[in-house]
Amino acid sequence: MHLQEPKEAAICCENLTKVYGEVVALDHLDLAVPKGSIFGFLGRNGAGKTTTIRLLTGLAHPTEGNAWVSGQETTNGDNAAREQFGYLPQEPAFYGWMTPLEYLDYVSRLFGLSAAARKQVIQETLELTGLQDAVRRRISGFSGGMKQRLGIAQALIHRPKVLFLDEPTSALDPAGRYEVLDMIAGLRGAVTVFLSSHILVDVERICDTIAVIHKGRLIKVSGKDDLLAQYAVNAVILEFESPSPDQIQTLIYRLSGLQWVERIQQEPNGLRILVSDVRQGKKELAPIVIKNNLVLNRYEWVRPSLEEIFLEISA
Repeated sequence: MHLQEPKEAAICCENLTKVYGEVVALDHLDLAVPKGSIFGFLGRNGAGKTTTIRLLTGLAHPTEGNAWVSGQETTNGDNAAREQFGYLPQEPAFYGWMTPLEYLDYVSRLFGLSAAARKQVIQETLELTGLQDAVRRRISGFSGGMKQRLGIAQALIHRPKVLFLDEPTSALDPAGRYEVLDMIAGLRGAVTVFLSSHILVDVERICDTIAVIHKGRLIKVSGKDDLLAQYAVNAVILEFESPSPDQIQTLIYRLSGLQWVERIQQEPNGLRILVSDVRQGKKELAPIVIKNNLVLNRYEWVRPSLEEIFLEISA
């Protein structure tokens, strides 16, 4: 049985497997990616992320299994399926002597677009990717972030329904990563994005659904908020403005007698409190702090990072 019918999901695969000699690079992957989502595909280096994308896009043939993109099977050698998606490889290559205008015109010709269609779609894509002010600059002079944006532009030039991005920010500096992630986030709802990455903070920032692959096997698929909630820690961090030792000890004494307080850990200028009942803690904790004449600089219920969860489930 399919997890979701191929025509209903933007991307769907069943028992997708790739074996190289004695190495199982991908092991019976079943996956359905909702239409319009920004789907984060997480895994350590060598986990099978790039192999998955190559199989989904028809760039490699599976040992076993099938895959569909926008209802078109991509694992049967049908070239028509390639019109359904755009693809940015991990290390894109360009003709450095070209300008973005020349390069996108070249790519759009490969897709058989007419002159009128090329002019319109190139202009729209340049604006979407923020490259309209660099149309006549040589690509060889582009920064890493600009090259990645151009790579996404070429992947979008034929207006695909699905966009595959393989490690799009791995080689970028913080400024370049911010630019590219902001642009990808702007695609939400307009196109389904399948984003492969090992940079967890990037995935946490923009993805709404997350899958984790480990040693070729899919080990987790969940909505981002559901995943963070599932691994939530029932703890609160309090930081005070210039607290005296007596104030801290008095607060610890008052809290330690409460039934919903499990453990209190003293930290610089504050406390970390583990509770058994978050609802009760949120109701009673702040009034207790106020009665103890402490000034709060920070009051935060701890939410685990995606990195912490990833390390736990892929250990």
